[in-house]
Amino acid sequence: MQSERTILVTGGTGSMGSAVVGGLLARGHRVRVASRRPAPDRSRPEWATVDYRRNRGLDAAVRDVDVVVHCTSGMRRAVDVNLIDNLVETGRDPHLVYISIVGVDRVHHPYYRYKLDTERLVERSGLPHTILRATQFHDLVRVACAVLARPPVMFVPDMPMQSIDTADVAARLVGLATGPAAGRVPDLGGPEVRPLCELAGEYLRAVGGRRRVRGFRLPGGVFAAYRAGYHTTPEQRSGGRTFAEYLAARPQPAELAYRPADPGRDWA
Repeated sequence: MQSERTILVTGGTGSMGSAVVGGLLARGHRVRVASRRPAPDRSRPEWATVDYRRNRGLDAAVRDVDVVVHCTSGMRRAVDVNLIDNLVETGRDPHLVYISIVGVDRVHHPYYRYKLDTERLVERSGLPHTILRATQFHDLVRVACAVLARPPVMFVPDMPMQSIDTADVAARLVGLATGPAAGRVPDLGGPEVRPLCELAGEYLRAVGGRRRVRGFRLPGGVFAAYRAGYHTTPEQRSGGRTFAEYLAARPQPAELAYRPADPGRDWA
C-alpha cells in the first residue's frame, strides 16, 4: 500500500539521490524527483525540473510535499536559501532532511564550512528538520585513489579514513525521511577507520595496478585536522560494506536500481 505522503528528493539523479529515491520507491512511497535534468521517458516517480540557483521551478517542486530529502550538493548558498524559502512559503511545514558531513564544525575546509552554514540555515528556518552527518563515501575514496595512482609513485596524504557505502547512508536517510523530525541525529560512519595508505593499496590490488605507495604530510590546519581524525566517528560505525567489499562488488548495489538516465528502463 502506497503512502499518502509525498516525499521530494532534491538532487534525485545523483548517486546519493538516486539511491534514496530507489529506497523510497521500494517501500511504496510517493516520490517526486527534483533535478536540473528533464524527466526521462517512462519515469515512475513524479518529476520536477528545477533551476535551484535562479529559483525556477522550485515552487512547483515543493507544492504539496510532506517531506524533503535535500541531496543536492554544491557550494552555492542561493540553492539552499531558495529551497528553504519556497518550503516556508508553502505554509505546510514539511519535514526537511539534510545530509551533511562528519567534522564540519572541526575541519576548516571551505566545503565543510559551507555544509555547516547550511546546517545552521536549516536549523533557523523554523521547519521541522533532521540533520544527518556521514563520513566520506567509498566512491570519493576510489576516485581520489584513481587520481593519485597516475604517477609512477602513489603519494598519499597521511590521514585516517572511515569511508562508507552510499547505499548505507541512503538507507539511513530513507528511515529518517519516513519518521518524525529529530533535529541533529547521531553521526554515521563507515565500518572501518583505516589509514588512507592502506585503502590506496587495496585500490591498487583491485584494479591490478602496480605502484609504490608513499605516505606524506601536507601542511596547514585543514590537514592537521584530517590527521587528527576529526572527519571520522569511530563510536558510530555502520555495519555496512567495507571499502574492499565495495571494490569487489562494483556493479552497483540493489539500492541503486533506480537509474533515471537509462531511457530504456521499464517502470511498470
